[in-house]
Amino acid sequence: HVNEQESENLSDAEERCEGLIKSKIQLEGKLKETTERLEDEEEINAELTAKKRKLEDECSELEKKDIDDLELTLAKVEKEKHATENKVKNLTEEMASQDESIAKLTKEKKALQEAHQQTLDDLQAEEDKVNTLTKAKTKLEQQVDDLEGSLEQEKKLRMDLERVKRKLEGDLKLAQESIMDLENEKQQSDEKIKKKDFEISQFLSKIEDEQSLGAQLQKKIKELQARIEELEEEIEAERSARAKVEKQRADLSRELEEISERLEEAGGATAAQIEMNKKREAEFQKMRRDLEESTLQHEATAAALRKKQADSVAELGEQIDNLQRVKQKLEKEKSEYKMEIDDLSSNMEAVAKAKGNLEKMCRTLEDQLSEIKAKSDENSRQLNDMNAQRARLQTENGEFSRQLEEKEALVSQLTRGKQAFTQQIEDLKRHVEEEVKAKNALAHAVQSARHDCDLLREQYEEEQEAKTELQRGMSKANSEVAQWRAKYETDAIQRTEELEESKKKLAQRLQDAEESIEAVNSKCASLEKTKQRLQSEVEDLMIDGERANALAANLDKKQRNFDKVLAEWKQKYEESQAELEAAQKEARSLSTELFKMKNSYEEALDHLETLKRENKNLQQEISDLSEQLGETGKSIHELEKAKKTVESEKAEIQTALEEAEGTLEHEESKILRVQLELNQVKSEIDRKLAEKDEEMEQIKRNSQRVLDSMQSTLDSEVRSRNDALRVKKKMEGDLNEMEVQLSHANRQAAEAQKQLRNVQGQLKDAQLHLDEAVRGQEDMKEQVAMVERRNGLMQAEIEELRAALEQTERGRKVAEQELVDASERVGLLHSQNTSLINTKKKLETDLGQVQGEVDDAVQEARNAEEKAKKAITDAAMMAEELKKEQDTSSHLERMKKNMEVTVKDLQHRLDEAESLAMKGGKKQLQKLESRVHELEAEVEAEQRRGADAVKGVRKYERRVKELTYQTEEDKKNVTRLQDLVDKLQLKVKAYKRQAEEAEEQANTHLSRYRKVQNELEESHERADIAESQVNKMRAKSREAGKTKAEE
Repeated sequence: HVNEQESENLSDAEERCEGLIKSKIQLEGKLKETTERLEDEEEINAELTAKKRKLEDECSELEKKDIDDLELTLAKVEKEKHATENKVKNLTEEMASQDESIAKLTKEKKALQEAHQQTLDDLQAEEDKVNTLTKAKTKLEQQVDDLEGSLEQEKKLRMDLERVKRKLEGDLKLAQESIMDLENEKQQSDEKIKKKDFEISQFLSKIEDEQSLGAQLQKKIKELQARIEELEEEIEAERSARAKVEKQRADLSRELEEISERLEEAGGATAAQIEMNKKREAEFQKMRRDLEESTLQHEATAAALRKKQADSVAELGEQIDNLQRVKQKLEKEKSEYKMEIDDLSSNMEAVAKAKGNLEKMCRTLEDQLSEIKAKSDENSRQLNDMNAQRARLQTENGEFSRQLEEKEALVSQLTRGKQAFTQQIEDLKRHVEEEVKAKNALAHAVQSARHDCDLLREQYEEEQEAKTELQRGMSKANSEVAQWRAKYETDAIQRTEELEESKKKLAQRLQDAEESIEAVNSKCASLEKTKQRLQSEVEDLMIDGERANALAANLDKKQRNFDKVLAEWKQKYEESQAELEAAQKEARSLSTELFKMKNSYEEALDHLETLKRENKNLQQEISDLSEQLGETGKSIHELEKAKKTVESEKAEIQTALEEAEGTLEHEESKILRVQLELNQVKSEIDRKLAEKDEEMEQIKRNSQRVLDSMQSTLDSEVRSRNDALRVKKKMEGDLNEMEVQLSHANRQAAEAQKQLRNVQGQLKDAQLHLDEAVRGQEDMKEQVAMVERRNGLMQAEIEELRAALEQTERGRKVAEQELVDASERVGLLHSQNTSLINTKKKLETDLGQVQGEVDDAVQEARNAEEKAKKAITDAAMMAEELKKEQDTSSHLERMKKNMEVTVKDLQHRLDEAESLAMKGGKKQLQKLESRVHELEAEVEAEQRRGADAVKGVRKYERRVKELTYQTEEDKKNVTRLQDLVDKLQLKVKAYKRQAEEAEEQANTHLSRYRKVQNELEESHERADIAESQVNKMRAKSREAGKTKAEE
């Protein structure tokens, strides 16, 4: 039933919180609207001040202003009356809502009283538990204080390191950004260089093409030059041939002359010689003709070649000139590109240098960062170590201090709640009485206000009637003035005396009007006083209503806070009871496991004692066997006599010995295999142990809650551990001794085998005795092998027991470590939980304060809105007055212009009337000036109020922003706390699972222990069998000794 009430209270509190948040959002919107309205009102006020200054200049000329002021004040009074009626209605509605809230609070008070009685009963049960925990708290507080001081120092160091780290990270980021900028510039310069290289390659390709063209032209020129040289050589050859022909011709002419001289000398040449001469002359003429033709042809070809050569030389000259021009242009462009390449290379070098410097800076910064990271890691390790130490020291303090603090807090909070409830009940009674009185007073005030409003209405109607009568009189006076003016213009000279009389009448009427205006002003003053009195009464009523609302809101807040506190403490009480029950269950299970372990340990001790006894018996048997071997050595002398008879059967004995050696080797190989299998089993056990270690490391995290229950059993376990270690050391010493004795026995057996091999040559004569001895020896060997096997089995079992003991010790150590870690984590979680509860309480108190401040801000915003509305209405009325005054001033200016002409003529006669009028005008001016001063004072007061309201609104805006920020942070903190609670619940579930797994593992270990126990019992049985066989062998050896002695 209480839980249902608490859930209902919580749901109501959540709904109220949501309603408050919505009202807060609405109030923020209203605040913004009020600020905008205030700014508009400030602008309107500035405009009104400017207009007021203009009105002060024009007030001296205006006479009708008092009537307009009366109308304005009456309008204001009516508007204020409507506003007061609306306020009274709102107050009555609020009173009704407050009555309903009071009825709700009384119901909730009864429910809280019932819950309070239940909590008191729970408190009495918990106080007995608190007294037991107060003693342990004082011891642990000093250790906690020391550790907190060291922790604060470490936190300061860590904060300094983090600051240095942040600075270095900022420098690194700046350096990286500068490197990125330089890299971007480098990329841009590389792109420019690539473009320039591409252009240069294009120009180089063009230059190469031009060079190839030049080379081709040069080749053509060279070919043409060679052709010219060939032609010149041909010409020279033709010339030489021509010279030769001419020489031949000259020779021939000489020969002809010589022949002719001979002919002439001979004179008697024959006809044959004449014919020969004719033939030769014909041939000579042919040769001459051929020569002339060839010379002509050669000259024609030479002229054609010369022309061709001249044309080609001219063309080549032009091409060379063009190529030289192109070459010059390309060289200029090449030089320009070289300059650009040099500039780019210099820029690249500067960028490379800057990059190198930045890389160096980055490396240095990275080194510094790595050093700082190393230092921070060391500091974090030290911090972790310190935290671990602190947690270890706080393990014992955690639970006791938590329980003590919870109980003390419960006691103090419940007592405070009790006192607070009593005070609240008394306050509520007082408030109810006060509110009833205030309600009655408000009803009386409303009735008086209504009566005053009726009176004001009647006065207003009377004033309106007087105003209409005055307006009628003024209109009549104006008509009469106009008539008199017309008459004066027509009969100005004749009727001066009548005008003077009319002037006197007008002066009297003006005095009457002034007196009536003074009476109206006095009535207005009285009305303003009544208005101020009503405003003060309405404001007092509003303040009383706001106080009642604030008290009701505070009571609601206190009620909600108390409901929340009760729900939280009930949850804590249930959780603590659940934790206690779980801890008791775990303690019982651990005590049963400890009892089982002790029983198994005692059984193992008993088994070890039996094994020791068996080992002693085996040692005695080995000593007996060694004595028997000595006796066999004595009997060797007797066996030498029978040597001759045994030589024939030597081969058979040797074969039997070889078979026995083979069997021994086979048995040794089996022993090696068993050892390998044992090694494999050890490796598997080690691997399983590693897995179990990992599982135990996981179980470490789950055994936090077992610390308190295990603390009492740890001492007894430590004692039993010390006893077990002592017994273990004794057992290890006994095992070592047994191993030494076994090695001695093996050596003696090897020596005996050697002696037997040596004696085999001497066993010919003692064949019969040897048969029995060999049979006995073979039996002894078999028995020794059986004993050795049993010994190996016992050693393997002892090693398994050692491994089991080591596993149990490791598991116990791991469990102790896990318990320590678990207690540390429990302390940390408890401290975190307490800090979160404290922060939650602080946040709740801050929320209450914030809500109160928000309510105050809302009330002030309402007041500011009402003032703003009043100011707006005043401004509108002032604007209307201004318009009217402007119209009247324009009308008066027109009248003034018309009257200026007539005033000059009537100035001398109107001296007396003017003096009288000046007296009345001075009085009116004084009244108007006093009225202007009053209006100025009111405007200044309104401006001050507006400025104060603006300041207050800004302050509240800031406060609201701060409160919204705080509420957002509180929401974030609440979400974080909820996430932490969820994570902790998940961890608790994981710990439970791991505890169940640990129980399963313990069950498996118990089953293994039972298996080992069964194997030990089987080894006991084997040892008994071996003892019986040894006794049989002893009996046989004794019988053999007796037979030998008889022989």
